[in-house]
Amino acid sequence: MLAFGIIYFVWGSTFLAIRVGVHEVPPFLFAGMRFVAAGVALFGWMRLRGTEWPSARQWGSATVLAVLIFVVDYGLLFWAEQRVPSGIAAVMMATIPVFMALAEILMLGTQELTVRLAIASLVGIGGVGVLVSRTVNLGDAPVDTLGACALVVASVSWSVSSALSKKLQLPAAKAMSSGAQMLVGGLLLMVTAAALGEFRGFRVQGISGKAWLALAYLIVAGSIIGFTAYVWLIHHESPTRVGTYAYVNPVVAVLVGYFFGGEALGTRTIVGTALILVSVVVITTAGTKKVHPGARGDAMPVPSDVERA
Repeated sequence: MLAFGIIYFVWGSTFLAIRVGVHEVPPFLFAGMRFVAAGVALFGWMRLRGTEWPSARQWGSATVLAVLIFVVDYGLLFWAEQRVPSGIAAVMMATIPVFMALAEILMLGTQELTVRLAIASLVGIGGVGVLVSRTVNLGDAPVDTLGACALVVASVSWSVSSALSKKLQLPAAKAMSSGAQMLVGGLLLMVTAAALGEFRGFRVQGISGKAWLALAYLIVAGSIIGFTAYVWLIHHESPTRVGTYAYVNPVVAVLVGYFFGGEALGTRTIVGTALILVSVVVITTAGTKKVHPGARGDAMPVPSDVERA
């Protein structure tokens, strides 16, 4: 119960911590600070335990995934939270299962498009439409268009990385694979921050205690404790039960943003969130038709190595 509580509530609350941080620290730099620290901790811990150093090919695979997951997905998430409420950001990132299903159909050929999957995907996309539409009048303002587009691109990037992870050679130990990806991703985020000029005029001494606390929370609670709880759960509980965090996190994020972040909770947010969560539940619980591996390529599906921590 403690482990489930961590992945439900800690991961759900990280979106508000991101919003707090990016209002004082440039987004790619803030993301880089988080994942360099978390990556060093996780990678170092696995090395101390005697886990084998990744091969050159595995480092290459980790780098490809790091670009998609950390630079594009997390980088855009942190950037978008300058413009979009944290709860809405979490809800829009919950569309990842929709794009993951499409990636399996279009990229891997390991899943067939069923009527149920098609309808669920349309419902999820409709939920995003409700959140951003300027023609639908629900009494509250729509989400910032640029921020929403960034979050959609981030979700697609995560989904593509999940599909690619099933074809790339990665370290056998899940924690080592994640640590390598976090470390490389954090360093690439720092490079991106430098390229975007985020270091110009930035002063560490100008960061408030609240932003430092948000960063510490993201590193320790969100990445290290959250990931440890997740890894423990996948070895002791069914994947279906563990996967329920995908429905709970957005709800937690919306409520945390409302009660602790002063974010609005209007009809638009409620309707859009409901449509997206219905879509996620249907897609993740559907008995989808799998294509026999011999029919199209020889890639065998395996779980993604880095979860949303």
